[in-house]
Amino acid sequence: MKLVSFVSGGRARYGVVSGDGVIDLAARFGERWPTLRDMLAADGLAEAARVADEAPDFQLADLEFAPVIPNPDKIVCVGLNYRDHVAETGRTETPNPALFARYAGSQVGHGQSLIKPAVSDEFDYEGELAVVIGKGGRHIAAADALGHVAGYACYNEGSVRDWQRHTSQYLAGKTFAGTGGFGPWLVTTDDIPDPAALTLETRLNGQVVQHSTTDLMITPVPEQIAYISTILPLLPGDVIVSGTPGGVGSKRKPPLWMRAGDVVEVEISHIGVLRNPVVAEAHV
Repeated sequence: MKLVSFVSGGRARYGVVSGDGVIDLAARFGERWPTLRDMLAADGLAEAARVADEAPDFQLADLEFAPVIPNPDKIVCVGLNYRDHVAETGRTETPNPALFARYAGSQVGHGQSLIKPAVSDEFDYEGELAVVIGKGGRHIAAADALGHVAGYACYNEGSVRDWQRHTSQYLAGKTFAGTGGFGPWLVTTDDIPDPAALTLETRLNGQVVQHSTTDLMITPVPEQIAYISTILPLLPGDVIVSGTPGGVGSKRKPPLWMRAGDVVEVEISHIGVLRNPVVAEAHV
């Protein structure tokens, strides 16, 4: 099942994708569960599945996509989680995952524009698998971790590299407004039972710039969930952005940056394609 957050008639909604259309879950369950995050928190996937064969209320082509979870409690990103990316950065593999945070305001949905900041010309792409938590918990064992996942989506963890290098902390370059693409939808775990069996590809203006498989993660998804949930409780709707493979623009010779007018795509097998144009931030 594919679940999508979107805007129609100026109103935020969510629904089930059915072919080229969307069944409006907000119209059916909105009084109980105003957002997709609320539905996940109430363990409402079974109810969503029961209406998944109804006639669509909207056509996908007519919608403005929102980030899959527009209002997560937290977005935790995993850095340096593929060996080829560790190698291209010249860093050393660490025994524990490198974590940093993004904020909800840094995200845009499928088809929306990524914003190249006015203060930087070093705007880089990072195609990644996003993991959306469905069942919260603390101290989750790795063996039980996939039972806490609602589903998966594509993520472009756009990074402003010169700001990322300002200090040893990544945050400054990792959460500029409008730099993270999240979409196009969440594919539930009944359709993706194994997140380590996926192919990930990033394309910039049609050129393949990253290609890998998720079984090459240094810290697999279950261990990520176990590690993060030891630090603080994971909540329904939380997002784990699980790391990018090698091929980032900053490590190419010459560097390859995203610029206004570009189109960047992140495609993951069994999920689909997250596509975002790039625009320049308006100067204040």
